[in-house]
Amino acid sequence: MVSDNTKLGTGLLFLGCVFLFLGVLFLFDSTLLAMGDILFLVGLTLTIGPQRTMRFFSRQDRMRGNIAFFGGVLLVMIRWPIVGMICQCYGLIYLFGQFFPIAANAMREMPVVGSLFRMPSVERFFESFGSASRKSSASRREAYDSQSSFSRLPV
Repeated sequence: MVSDNTKLGTGLLFLGCVFLFLGVLFLFDSTLLAMGDILFLVGLTLTIGPQRTMRFFSRQDRMRGNIAFFGGVLLVMIRWPIVGMICQCYGLIYLFGQFFPIAANAMREMPVVGSLFRMPSVERFFESFGSASRKSSASRREAYDSQSSFSRLPV
């Protein structure tokens, strides 16, 4: 059985997404975007609970996404909506990127849009998100760090 907080949180999440969509639709109206941000965060907290929300946002490996997302929220609040939304999008992709392949797999089973999600180019796009891309970027970073300091000097 779903608790009342989860139902309320899901509704607030939906309203937050609607306000964010309307804010972008009305040429980055900062008031609508700020209301959408607040409703999204409150809805997320009510849906998954305060402890799980704190645990999700306090993980050390997600710090870059947290800074980008909450920095974007702050930029929207001080009326820099375009730059704020760019930062928020980067933060959301970084924070929830591991969920995109799972959602794409679920969408492949849908009757109408399933054929779109089964296309090879769309499959490759969604597989680029998640842990595989982070591991490859981590291995690239380790390979870069393992180079000698002389090879990094400008010529």
